[in-house]
Amino acid sequence: MAAALADRPANALAHLLVVDDDAGIRVLLAERLGAYGYHVTTAASVIEMDRVLARGGIDLILLDVMMPGEDGLSACRRLVEDNGPPVIILSALGDEQDRIVGLEIGADHYLSKPCSPREILAHVRALLRRQQIAEVEEVRRGFSFLGWRMDIDTHELLDPDGVLVHLSDGEFAVLRAFVEHPRRVLTREALLHAARGPDSDAFDRAIDVQVSRLRRKLRGNDSDLIRTVRNEGYLFVPKVVPT
Repeated sequence: MAAALADRPANALAHLLVVDDDAGIRVLLAERLGAYGYHVTTAASVIEMDRVLARGGIDLILLDVMMPGEDGLSACRRLVEDNGPPVIILSALGDEQDRIVGLEIGADHYLSKPCSPREILAHVRALLRRQQIAEVEEVRRGFSFLGWRMDIDTHELLDPDGVLVHLSDGEFAVLRAFVEHPRRVLTREALLHAARGPDSDAFDRAIDVQVSRLRRKLRGNDSDLIRTVRNEGYLFVPKVVPT
């Protein structure tokens, strides 16, 4: 599994694994990428790759295709199925069909040999940057507003004193729609879609009831958190911060 890049210190660079049966390529990439601060481990075969991965901590794999034993395409397919680290394929097989096959089995990038270390470095940086953004977004599965805290994964709402406030599934879905679209008017239809799904046969009054219950449970603040916008819908007033 890839290391949690989002949890690392800002000055910590990624751990890369270069898998290629050509010793010259392994040494060259280890030296060039290492010069930019990356921690680089090398493997001469897929078997060696698996041993390194078993120890953990690999963030990205640079993977050759044509190797003795299990080839790189088969290894890439396994890595994708196991939710392993992202993969950049480096291969002498560089025609369009080869690239399409590599990308379709799950490689993140496909580079044809020969390619310069600078080009490889650019792809490594781009892929790690994308990975880091994705991990940060995954971590942000909660919201806060005026001291309230909402956790999407656990379906919990805590008031400013840290007390758990019980919400029904429908109330939680409506509140989630509000916090994901703060300070925007949401129609009753949009809120029904959020709470019951697109095939719901519920009616507008059901949302009015959900909103009324939410208002009671959020009561205690000086101002009304959910404002009625006549003939349009509802607006969630406070500023919302992803957490």
